[in-house]
Amino acid sequence: MWAAGQAVEALSAAGELTRLRALSLLAQGELAVGELAAALDQSQPRVSRHLRLLTDCGLAERTPEGAWVFCRLAAPGTPQRQLVEALLALIDPADPVFQADQQRLAAIRETRNAQASAYFERVAPEWNRLRSLHQPEAAIEAALLALAGEGPFARHVDIGVGTGRMIQLFADRTQSAVGIDSSREMLAIARAELDEAGAQVELRSADAYRLPIASASADLVTLHQVLHYLSDPDRAIAEAVRVLVPGGVLLIADFAPHGHEFLREDHAHRRLGIASTEVTQWAAAAGALVEAVTTLAPETDTQGLTVTIWKVVKPASAATAGE
Repeated sequence: MWAAGQAVEALSAAGELTRLRALSLLAQGELAVGELAAALDQSQPRVSRHLRLLTDCGLAERTPEGAWVFCRLAAPGTPQRQLVEALLALIDPADPVFQADQQRLAAIRETRNAQASAYFERVAPEWNRLRSLHQPEAAIEAALLALAGEGPFARHVDIGVGTGRMIQLFADRTQSAVGIDSSREMLAIARAELDEAGAQVELRSADAYRLPIASASADLVTLHQVLHYLSDPDRAIAEAVRVLVPGGVLLIADFAPHGHEFLREDHAHRRLGIASTEVTQWAAAAGALVEAVTTLAPETDTQGLTVTIWKVVKPASAATAGE
């Protein structure tokens, strides 16, 4: 519930045409301030001033990412988000001003998609070589879904979001999602992919050791093909467990130990696979338990990579941790 003063402040912030248009655009997904200014056909300093009023009252959020700042609506389920959704529901979609905004936004997304595609084309041949070494993605994804359970999950955090595939995979089981990646190029790809999928998701630039996520705020966390890149995978698991609610699920998918040295030389893999004993120890140290393990080995190629998936659960109470 809001105090009367908060409600008046929020209504005042939303009750101006440019700010209402901005909220309508952000309802389509997060945007950089420059992208929002282009979609509104206004100067960036002017749009920044409007955004400050929207963020001050909590109707929108701002997240710095290097030299850029990304904006999104307030989190789903909050009074601020409910107010925005109620106001936008009253607007005629045929309104020419709002239609023009949507057309400019579509052009911005088309440009973004083209840039992301160009980058992906440069790295795709190496990605395809890597994929050919292990089980088909469909088998891995089916195993992840089976271990996760039907949900529904209130909040999914994907660490090392890559192209956004894990968020897409669990989209029908989650109410909201946050994707984390330290690579701005990969975040650009994820934004393009998730735009096409129509997913409502936050994407943030951060590393796996310092997640910009509150403790005990996610009931599903995924680490898909991430640990082998890290110098301290135990720290990443501890951070993932930190953001889990009691009873929450952490899914880790990674290569089993192998001898493909070219992955270290050509793909920046710090570790040639992850052993189950290590994951069990790291999870226990973080106060969580490995509840189930699925191993997917190549059926015919003895030189291929085995993928292991661990289901890690944060105990419902501290008393059960480590038992």
